[in-house]
Amino acid sequence: MSNQPNKIERSSWIPKKERKWVIGAAVISMILLIWQLWSLIHTPSATLHNRHFEQTFKSYGSNARLALFVVLANYVLVFLIKQRIWGQLDFLKKGLVLLLRVVKRCHTPLAILAITLIVLHAVAVFMYGFKWDFNNISGLLALIVLLPVPISGLFRYRRLDRKWHIRSGLAFAVLFLIHAFL
Repeated sequence: MSNQPNKIERSSWIPKKERKWVIGAAVISMILLIWQLWSLIHTPSATLHNRHFEQTFKSYGSNARLALFVVLANYVLVFLIKQRIWGQLDFLKKGLVLLLRVVKRCHTPLAILAITLIVLHAVAVFMYGFKWDFNNISGLLALIVLLPVPISGLFRYRRLDRKWHIRSGLAFAVLFLIHAFL
């Protein structure tokens, strides 16, 4: 028998080096979400169906699209770096590796911010008036497919996701591109 007490060390779900960025992004996102939802709820009903309000929810979607391009660039850069086409272009590959480091650091915080903007976009679209057309249905499908992505991302930190984060993220990326550009 040992006289030393058993120390069970519980590791956090989020690695220590990323924790401050993730918590900071979550705090900023919650402040933005509360502030903008309060603003949307207090919008006069007379302005809900005019061009100014339409531009409001489109700007949420545009800002989310910009953040998602950086989030999705993580996977594109990894794919490009793994290719065997870099014979004489080795200097370009080194630049891509440097860019990948920056994109990996920004992946989770920007994804949190993008999800906030997507939620605001969806709320504003429903306030404006949801129509059963291709654009709204593709956006609704993308939103539904987005739901498991952050949950599987948390499991990804512990290697428990069985590649569900990449699979659901890829499905979301396809539906997002269809919604955004068709």
